[in-house]
Amino acid sequence: MSKDIIQLKKKNEKIVIGLMSGTSADGVDTALVKIKGNGFSTKVKLICFQVYPYPKSVRKKIFNVFSPKTGTVDKICHLNFVLGELFAKAALKIILKANLKSSQIDLIGSHGQTIYHIPIERREGNLRIRSTLQIGEPSVIAERTGITTIADFRTRDVSAGGQGAPLAPYVDYILFKDKRKTRAIQNIGGIGNVSLIPASPKLGDVVAFDTGPGNMLIDAVSQIITQGRRAYDKNGVMASQGKANKKLLDELMDHPYLKKIPPKTTGREEFGVQFAYQVIKKARALHIKNKDLLTTVTTFTADSIYYAYKNFIFPQHQVDEIIISGGGSYNITLFNFLRKRFYPIPVFRTEDFGISGKAKEAITFAILANETISGNPANVPSATGAKKAVILGKIII
Repeated sequence: MSKDIIQLKKKNEKIVIGLMSGTSADGVDTALVKIKGNGFSTKVKLICFQVYPYPKSVRKKIFNVFSPKTGTVDKICHLNFVLGELFAKAALKIILKANLKSSQIDLIGSHGQTIYHIPIERREGNLRIRSTLQIGEPSVIAERTGITTIADFRTRDVSAGGQGAPLAPYVDYILFKDKRKTRAIQNIGGIGNVSLIPASPKLGDVVAFDTGPGNMLIDAVSQIITQGRRAYDKNGVMASQGKANKKLLDELMDHPYLKKIPPKTTGREEFGVQFAYQVIKKARALHIKNKDLLTTVTTFTADSIYYAYKNFIFPQHQVDEIIISGGGSYNITLFNFLRKRFYPIPVFRTEDFGISGKAKEAITFAILANETISGNPANVPSATGAKKAVILGKIII
């Protein structure tokens, strides 16, 4: 039996599980945390973290529904419940790993798996519609675990006129705000996104947006040129052995998304596998070697991030520290590229602040679930473009 939500709201200390599947769709990032308080006084401690990879057959089906050409309604309907089962299993496994019982867990916060995101308005008669779709049915998670589950965090922000992303800025504000230092929190997942937290900030002072590609293009190119032998360029080793091709890099840096003025979001629709195939086709025409191609797309990720700061952050803010999170923080070549570009601004990893870069996104949705059950708005309108701050998510009891 799920705990009464009124009692949950009153509880000052909770054990919460955060579930996240990103644009790379590798598996379910699963974080079990202890949260004290709520709002801006929130304190969080990571108890346990694990990534539970998807079966190869399921991952293939996820990529299949990413495309409008192959993502038919029956496949999406089916996969929504399949992922609900896998998310539930991930939650139950992390509970066992932490030597706890399901009855000791207060909440689950699930991001689900984004399969399509349309942040730009489309006309439908007299209506102007933005939309986003995440699957991984939360009713299945609640049913299998017996734990109150909160999910579908992005849709309320979209309903309030926002782009539904990025949602990390609220949590970045809680975790990294500082009285004296202006910090940029740069996540590099499949997509790159930044949260700019000014010194002594109010939440409304936060600037956040997607900078462009993160690991997505690097991973896709790695998989294609190795014919699937490598899912990604581990530690950036292959990229460290080549040289960026200036002609191709200049063409990549001319991508229209980079020039868009924030608030803005992007995703697989712009920088996914189809884009990777286009890049590889251009590289072949230019007779670029595979190692040089990988160096070029890794450089593109670094340069697109720097371009975003140079054009949309540095004109208004003096940044004291840059803190990198996400899988891209472990790509040594990419990390070194960023350090070189941002010098003399120091570039850190979230581990330097006691927070796992791998676990940060899953922790984010644990904290957002706690904010929802506490009745606190947790979007940042200055980041998403929403007309107002709103309480995020749907509660399944």
